[in-house]
Parts: sequence; structure tokens; C-alpha cells
Amino acid sequence: MEISQSKQDVIQKTKQYKKRSQILEVWRRLKRNKAALIGLAIVILLFLMVIFADVLYDYKGVVIKQNIPNRLQHPSLAHPFGTDELGRDMLARIIHGGRMSLSISLVSVAFSLLIGGSLGAITGYFGGRIDMVIMRIMDIFLAIPPTLLAITIVAALGPSTINLVIALAVSSVPTFSRIVRGSVLMVRDVEFIEAAKAIGATNRTIIIEHILPNSFAPVLVQTTLSVAVMILTTAGLSFLGLGVQVPTPEWGFMLSSGRTYIRDHSYLTLFPGLAIMATILSLNLLGDGLRDALDPRLK
Repeated sequence: MEISQSKQDVIQKTKQYKKRSQILEVWRRLKRNKAALIGLAIVILLFLMVIFADVLYDYKGVVIKQNIPNRLQHPSLAHPFGTDELGRDMLARIIHGGRMSLSISLVSVAFSLLIGGSLGAITGYFGGRIDMVIMRIMDIFLAIPPTLLAITIVAALGPSTINLVIALAVSSVPTFSRIVRGSVLMVRDVEFIEAAKAIGATNRTIIIEHILPNSFAPVLVQTTLSVAVMILTTAGLSFLGLGVQVPTPEWGFMLSSGRTYIRDHSYLTLFPGLAIMATILSLNLLGDGLRDALDPRLK
């Protein structure tokens, strides 16, 4: 019994060492890509700003409180990004708007990954009639442009933050299901899966402990890129009035409200647009870098 327990401890420590080695190897490859490091730095800075947004600017006192005497002031030391048509500080609203955009995007991606990943793992592992039925349903959703599908869902349910999250999640489920299914098909017939079946492991154990961890790389890259797509879609829907509602700050809605004053106060659309562009660019650079770092053929 003691020998068996000792062997299990050795196996567990070996697995942990291999995981650490793989992470260090991925980080070593990622460091070679300067563009990916720049993207990573911008993403980290962005997350720090939105996490400490309440420390930087009070939400009720600065972000949403109207200050008409200070309306439409151009960028200055007191207001680096100027003030909007209601006298609110643009920098404060952009930082808090980033919190809203990132929160919606991350939650939407998490739900779509959970649902789409589960469907993709089931269809890829079992195949047969289950695969045919679920994938044909996914094909129907893929035939509809994701943004159009999201607009339809929000228009049907009504504009709100929760409905926006639901719409974005549903529109991305087919993409994640396809990617996870393809990854599962690549590993389900390899030797260690056959060995797990031979020792009596259940299908649930095989999928969760063996197949999904070895299908992680493409899913991680797609997740990073999907967050960028979600941010852009969120901004687009809010611009159309189908997303986040007033007075909550959100980049797309800030673009929409600032277009009326774009001739004389272009900063009202310039800074929110730059925030969207920088965030999406940094996530795309990071996603491309992760794709190269996780590809064993590019060692």
C-alpha cells in the first residue's frame, strides 16, 4: 500500500513538473515575439485601470454626475480628455466604460466557451448521430452573421446589459463548438486515450482529464481573439442603442453620443475610438503571439 501511494505521489509530481515546464516553454517562445509582448503590456495596463477604476475616479461623483457649467471643455490639465456635453470627465468615463466593455465581453466569452466547448467535446468524442444533429444545428447558426444574430436577439428581448450578454454568448457558441470539436477529433484516438479506456476510465473522466487539457491551445487563442470581437460587437450594438443604456458609460455609446458634436469637439469620438482600437489591437497581437507560442512546430 505504501509503495502504491509512493508511486502515485511520484506520478503526480511528474505531471506538475511537466506542466510547469510547458508553461515556461510557452513563455520563452512568447518573449521572442515583441508585438505580442506589447499587446500583453497594453492588456495588463487596461485590466489594471478597469480594476482600480473606482480608486481613480468616483463613479457617482465624477463619471455619471452632470456638471453643466463644465460642458464641452477641450482637453486640458484639469480634464486630459476634455468633458462631454453634460460636463462629465471623458477620461473617467473611458476608464469606467472599459470596465463595462471588458466585463460584458469576458462574461459573454465565458458562457459561449462553456456551452460551445461542452457541445464540441461531446460531438467530437462520441461522433455518430449526436455529432450530426448538433453540428447541423450549429451550421444553421453559422449561416447567420454573428452581429446580425446578436442584433436580432437584443431587439427581440429588449435593450439591456443582460440581454446583450445573452446575445453575444449565443452568437459565439457555434464558433467555439467547431473549434473544440476539431481539437477533440485530433486527440481522441491517440495512444493515451486508448490506454485510459483500457484501464476502465469513464467517458466523463477521459473528456475532462485527458482530452480537453490536450485541446487547450487552440481554444485559448480563440478565446483571446473572441474577447476582441466581443468588445467591437458590444460597441457596435451600444452605438445603435441596443446595448448598454444611459447613464452607464460604454465606449460604443460614447461614440454615438459624441457624433453630434464631432465637427467642433472631435475629441468626444476620438478618445473612445482610440480606446476601442488599442484594446482590440492589443488582444489580436497577444492572440497571434499565443498561437505561435503554443504551436510545437514553431519551436
